[in-house]
Amino acid sequence: MLLWLIRLVLGLTFIYASLHKILHPADFARILYGYDIFPEAVINILAIWVPFLELVAGTCLILGFFPASALLIINALLLGFVLVVGFNLIRGHEFDCGCFSLAARSEPLSAVWLLVRDLVLLAAGTFLYRHLPALPGLIRTRSS
Repeated sequence: MLLWLIRLVLGLTFIYASLHKILHPADFARILYGYDIFPEAVINILAIWVPFLELVAGTCLILGFFPASALLIINALLLGFVLVVGFNLIRGHEFDCGCFSLAARSEPLSAVWLLVRDLVLLAAGTFLYRHLPALPGLIRTRSS
């Protein structure tokens, strides 16, 4: 039951986080630009691909399709989020994370909570990955 609940929360979090970014890629690109980390040449590509990656990975995790791949993608994204947020916090750069809403501005204090939240989600994703064979509701394929 705990594994299913973590799986559901993690999957829904990524699905929900992707929706506004998919609908408004230009706004998300501006947020990525505001991180002042990514080369300008890749910002538009990231603004288009990352939300779809979040959506597909979250959906696959919930439905049990390729759960190992979904968890690897989710954990890699979370690790990237932790690094980007942590780097910006260390250098004192104020930024809008664009995680769940493109309209809300993040304050420096809330960025610490954002980092904590991402670390908790990463811990949950790592926990799920370690318990992958025990996850309920997985679609199993025949092995040759």
